[in-house]
Amino acid sequence: MINLDDIQSLTDFKRNTAKYLKKMKRSKGPVVLTVNGRAEIVVQDAKAYQEMLERVERAETAAALRQGINEFERGEGRPAREALERLRRKHGISR
Repeated sequence: MINLDDIQSLTDFKRNTAKYLKKMKRSKGPVVLTVNGRAEIVVQDAKAYQEMLERVERAETAAALRQGINEFERGEGRPAREALERLRRKHGISR
């Protein structure tokens, strides 16, 4: 979530970069930078960004698992042994 107090001008960010970097590392939150009064770019600490990407990946994995479970419960899936045997035959993989 973007804190509305962390919307700053690009000019101020350039003048006080060290201050903003320190603040971002401490808060782990992004700063929205404006150009001519309009939000144009978001700057974030690299570690906090990586953590955000990992959370997104976990959420996407959980959603895919839920979808697979729902499909299987609706009878749209196959038991793992059956699916693996079908793949083995399709690709000519011996046991």
